[in-house]
Amino acid sequence: MSILVVGTVAFDSIETPSGSAERILGGSASYFAMGASFFAPVRIVGVIGRDFPDEYIDLFRRRGIDLEGLKRESGDTFHWRGRYHEDLNVRDTIELHLNVLSGFVPELPESYRDAEYVFLGNIDPEMQLEVLRQIRCLRLVACDTMDHWINNSLEALRRVLGKIEMLVVNDSEARLLSGESNIVRAARAILKMGPKTVLIKRGEYGVLQFSDSSIFAVPAYPLEEVFDPTGAGDSFAGGLFGHLARSGDPAERGLRRAIVYGSVVASFTVEDFGVERLKALSIEDIEERYRRFVALTDFQT
Repeated sequence: MSILVVGTVAFDSIETPSGSAERILGGSASYFAMGASFFAPVRIVGVIGRDFPDEYIDLFRRRGIDLEGLKRESGDTFHWRGRYHEDLNVRDTIELHLNVLSGFVPELPESYRDAEYVFLGNIDPEMQLEVLRQIRCLRLVACDTMDHWINNSLEALRRVLGKIEMLVVNDSEARLLSGESNIVRAARAILKMGPKTVLIKRGEYGVLQFSDSSIFAVPAYPLEEVFDPTGAGDSFAGGLFGHLARSGDPAERGLRRAIVYGSVVASFTVEDFGVERLKALSIEDIEERYRRFVALTDFQT
């Protein structure tokens, strides 16, 4: 079962306490696609500029990622520059250049319009709605968002929330969207907006999953060093969606297992800059860490 992701394919320039990297492959769709590609075929819809190097195109193709929906336009590729503090949960955006992303209208190739697993990356909610209008048959749709869209495009975002099954946000975004300071109340309020499931990413503290009938908590995999947290949330979503598509089991037990797989993929992502760790990763590495993850949380009652 293939997956469709719509989001940014970008350059990131990153500074962390562990070092820095200049104009490396980034963007929500890039991290998601790399994470999901270990489990299922992935198709990308996005836009790049003339400056986007062939080596990154070749990387996607080696991972079996379908690029028919990735448009190259005149101009420069979207570029984000950020700096992380000693507390890696805190970062500053130093520069943000939309470039070819400005005014981009996603147009799905005909072969993409039968997608059943759709992930709407962190883009303008109007773009997310345009994608949904082009899909013929939806089985599972999830989306991500951020404080910028919550503050500036709330009406459109609410329309998106009424059409999706799953929302993936971090804890500060959940509080902002809901107006609730308590994270459980925040999740309950968001569920009333339309999604059947809310996944709240909490960085080094793991993930919380909420539905009308249950709450599921997953810790982060313990690491001695986090090198670069950029893209961890997107690769988490990619691993989660990839495993859901592979298993074909979106029910509660299957979703919980997929959340753990997503957490495993994210734990590898933060061990190096950008997608470098994912480039060297194998499905055997993922399965081994998954077994260790399960052992960490196993106990007898």
